[in-house]
Amino acid sequence: MIPAQKTQIPGPRSSELCTRLRRWESRNVTFLSADFPIFWERAEGVNVWDVDGNRYLDLTAGFGVAALGYSVPGIALAGRTQLERLAIGMGDVHPSAEKARLLEALSRVTFEAWGRGEAKSILGCSGSDAVEAAMKTACLATGRPQLIAFRGSYHGLAYGAMEATELGDFRKPFLEQMAGRVRFLPFPNCWRCPWGRGERPSSECDPGCRSALAAELKAALATRAAGAILVEPMLGRGGMVPPPDWFLPLLREVADEEGALLILDEIFTGFFRTGPRFACERWKVVPDLLCVGKPLGGGFPISACIGPREVMDVWPESDGEALHTSTFLGSPLGCRMACAFLEEIEERCPGLAVEEKGGRLLAGLRDLTFPGSPLRHARGSGLFAGVEVTDEGGRPNPALAGRWSTALLQAGVILLAGGPDRHVLSFTPPLVVTGEELDWSIAALRSVLERLIAQPGSLPLSMSKL
Repeated sequence: MIPAQKTQIPGPRSSELCTRLRRWESRNVTFLSADFPIFWERAEGVNVWDVDGNRYLDLTAGFGVAALGYSVPGIALAGRTQLERLAIGMGDVHPSAEKARLLEALSRVTFEAWGRGEAKSILGCSGSDAVEAAMKTACLATGRPQLIAFRGSYHGLAYGAMEATELGDFRKPFLEQMAGRVRFLPFPNCWRCPWGRGERPSSECDPGCRSALAAELKAALATRAAGAILVEPMLGRGGMVPPPDWFLPLLREVADEEGALLILDEIFTGFFRTGPRFACERWKVVPDLLCVGKPLGGGFPISACIGPREVMDVWPESDGEALHTSTFLGSPLGCRMACAFLEEIEERCPGLAVEEKGGRLLAGLRDLTFPGSPLRHARGSGLFAGVEVTDEGGRPNPALAGRWSTALLQAGVILLAGGPDRHVLSFTPPLVVTGEELDWSIAALRSVLERLIAQPGSLPLSMSKL
């Protein structure tokens, strides 16, 4: 469904709610300005309605959560039915049957599907929970407390996960409270090569980059202080960066040689977001531990750290007190909605044509990166794409990217900017988005671009603070 022409953005009810939020919420949480934000009231499919009745096309899927769109009937029914029957149990003492069902389903779609046998999981409520469970598992399995992670990484903001999140703005105020147990290596971004070998598509990566990273990896692991490599198969919040084809196979090879575990954070890229069920399947790389979340609960906060029996069984048998648990671990409501999501997406995915629609989106973005355009380096895989907003010298331009996001909001498109410099327009629409809706979105982007070229000062200013 294509949004109608916008009226006042934000409208009077959103403006009034902004005033209330400014008074009652910690000022660091929600960015508030004359043009931002809108307040959501309801959502369906790919569309969101705000409290003033305006309709928008959401190209974020709610931070990647709404993989099948909003208000999916089967998932909504599962949630309502479970809520009426049993909303909460005692996850590590007296759990519900829904918890067992979900754990079995997660095993089937991951390590059993990869031929590694049955898997076990630790459930959580957030991506940080899953990552921290993986970090603890790696420490128990190897006896080595440190980790290797990558620049530009985002693994969550709880203290353990934040140790492995390299994006600097999140870490700086709290560095003195961190243990310093993570070493960061370059992520091979072929559009901005960390080894200075120039800009090129990832398919044309300089082989010298592989050799350089292999040497750094082996040197980092040679001390036997690090027991795991933690990585996003494609950088998400770090700039929507697919790596060259050698990257994940190299990590698997070096981890095996050095006796380290390979942990893949597929919280953003999992469940068909990039085309295959999990991004690692593109390179036929099987991790030792897999972290999933975001879309898993169909809108309910739930996550999981999953691994084969021989890895997960490094945890001791419970003696009545779990070493890693939480009040809402394996909540019946979250588990039931997650089961419904897995059933729905496994049934519907073959017809979603994610790679075909992703190719259409990427082609449209590349058409906008002509000489003189501030848009550069369009890249992506499936419905996981980004394009950089730059100045005339090709440097990141976060102020313009923020203004662009606001202009698109006024045109009826919800889109955010990410990346280390907050200059990458990031596209993660629901997988049910249609080709027509993608074309309309590209047309809206082109309209803003033409306006910018014709009148450089015409875009809204308020988001430039970002």
